[in-house]
Amino acid sequence: MTGIKEQTSTKYAKLLSTAGFYALVFDAGYQGESSGEPRGLEAPHQRVEDIKSAVSYLTTLSGRVDAQRIGLLGICASGGYASYATQSDSRIKCLATVSAACVGRMTRNGVVHQYSRENPQAIAAALEAAGQWRTNAAKNPTSKPDAPVMFETDPSKIDDEADPFFRDAAAYYGTERGKHERSNQKVPPQSYDLMISYDSFNFQHLIAPRPLLMIAGSEAQTLHYSKTAIDGARQPKELFVISGKNHFDLYDDLRESGPKVVDFFISGLD
Repeated sequence: MTGIKEQTSTKYAKLLSTAGFYALVFDAGYQGESSGEPRGLEAPHQRVEDIKSAVSYLTTLSGRVDAQRIGLLGICASGGYASYATQSDSRIKCLATVSAACVGRMTRNGVVHQYSRENPQAIAAALEAAGQWRTNAAKNPTSKPDAPVMFETDPSKIDDEADPFFRDAAAYYGTERGKHERSNQKVPPQSYDLMISYDSFNFQHLIAPRPLLMIAGSEAQTLHYSKTAIDGARQPKELFVISGKNHFDLYDDLRESGPKVVDFFISGLD
């Protein structure tokens, strides 16, 4: 969510390319250099279709890409979207995720933490905001209101009492680690009702018998998503937890996650 191809995905793609893989990175619809209005829209099922379209494109690269050996790597929310895509697209022969998350559960719960549960107040607030945004767009079709920011990108504005997840986000998106002019962290509220009934991991068992690797940091507030997804999956599967790392650390610290991903695809696509 809010990420673009020039950020973490390119770091992993370069590592895979160095290891001898063809690696395709792309901006999802409404994001980065891809088209689509409103900008920044988070539409889960469209994101899944984008992934499947990328797989379709790879199958056309005969002589360079073996269509029977296509693997998928998803990071953060794309780890959830990649899971959903793999569940229903047998052309994907193995799946790896890093710091995976489910935007549907985030929206329904209102927070990302392990012990959060479906929150009726959070759901009502999200649907109210989505409805108001859509109504205003219908009444003012030529206007382009500024969407709210998902993550504060100025670390100096994050106080000591702030949720650690958002403090870690600012340390990535607001610094040279992940700052980019096309990544403004804005998500229009009409995304909320698209996310509210979506779930990345309900059918994780459908990935088997294809190999599944999920990587997360031991200190990541999102670790529970990977744990739940792995619990719902069938063999072959592996949860690889990296000690001392938070959700955003694995965006640009590939010292442990990178070699693990490379080895996984070498064996999973053999």
